Amino acid sequence: MTTQKIATLGLNGQTYEFPVITGTIGPEVIDIRSLYGKTNAFTFDPGFMSTASCRSSITYIDGDKGELLYRGYPIEQLAVNCDYLETCYLLKNGELPTKIEYEEFVGTVRQHTMVHEQLTRLYQGFRRDAHPMAILVGMVGSLSAYYQDSLDINNPEHRAVAAMRLIAKMPTIAAMAYKYTIGEPFMYPRNDLDYAGNFLHMMFATPCEKYEPNPVLSRALDRILILHADHEQNASTSTVRLSGSSGANPFACIAAGIACLWGPAHGGANEACLKMLDDIQKNGGVAKIGEFIEKVKDKNSNVKLMGFGHRVYKNYDPRAKLMRETCHEVLHELGLQNDPLFKLAMELERIALEDDYFVSRKLYPNVDFYSGIVQKAMGIPVSLFTGIFAMARTIGWIAQWNEMIGDTEQKIGRPRQLYTGAPRRDVRPMPLRT
Repeated sequence: MTTQKIATLGLNGQTYEFPVITGTIGPEVIDIRSLYGKTNAFTFDPGFMSTASCRSSITYIDGDKGELLYRGYPIEQLAVNCDYLETCYLLKNGELPTKIEYEEFVGTVRQHTMVHEQLTRLYQGFRRDAHPMAILVGMVGSLSAYYQDSLDINNPEHRAVAAMRLIAKMPTIAAMAYKYTIGEPFMYPRNDLDYAGNFLHMMFATPCEKYEPNPVLSRALDRILILHADHEQNASTSTVRLSGSSGANPFACIAAGIACLWGPAHGGANEACLKMLDDIQKNGGVAKIGEFIEKVKDKNSNVKLMGFGHRVYKNYDPRAKLMRETCHEVLHELGLQNDPLFKLAMELERIALEDDYFVSRKLYPNVDFYSGIVQKAMGIPVSLFTGIFAMARTIGWIAQWNEMIGDTEQKIGRPRQLYTGAPRRDVRPMPLRT
């Protein structure tokens, strides 16, 4: 017989006990749901760095080991042996598909790649210079007005249809956002292409000539999507769960996740990385990279090295190793090894991997560093980088949202606070206020 572990808290001369929960792998968790009722006290944890907000069986990260698992499978194996839609099936259903299950899943996705024709007219309400993420927030949120037959979150069939619609339509919506901002006609999906190839077609094809996606670029994009598909309880995923806890429909919840992802500290990291490289290039390029590195090392310079290190991974980001390989494949395929900006990026990578200052601090290139370079090389505008991230992360958000809906322990999100404002006071008549 196993005795459950107990954590003991001493407060104001009293002792309180709380059960300790153990997951499959990872740190033990102290169950403090009864804390306020027992002690009349809250915990204080800004950023929720030491708080487990839910039980989840989807994704696991060990930042010290540099490990990322989707449903138990290492990201390194999935990125090499599976495509994005296989990964979607895994995250959504818990297991990798058989050949028949995969073909049925892909067939269902293809049934939903087009968007309602009236929805295409909504783009005209945006300025041509609108940021693609602003457009994505609006367009995805508006899906609830066009697909009202899949809004009942308590109906499993509605949830399944909504999930497939979101997976299938995100590439179409993102590509249309790009086409709208550059004044080109929308390109409708081609269901004879794979998921990544179809997106490249909708991005770069025009009605006046035939376009066939480069298979190296399609595979590179597919890998970007796999590596960004889910990442545990990050800010945008927590936003989706928090929105969903109120009973909001899935399209509204995903729109909320996109809005959160837009933040430069979250999904905008690869965009910030490219801006850094552009700034170095404008200030002298490779010849001046040494001066830039010295400024990074100087605590008083306020110069930041973007695309290196990670908040969660205290070792090498496992996604970065895979993305580095893809980055070099794409640059070779497109003959860009000697392009000034990409030469600069590769020199910065070399220094960071060899310089003891960065190695000792484990400031290795992260996935954002390489994915930004790859997307830039492919011709994807910097402003759409976070949109690609949103497209990839949609399946993670859906899987997390679905899990939350079926979790009997979940309640509407209601964080507490440590109040530091004025104590209770009375309102004085205006003539007496000084």
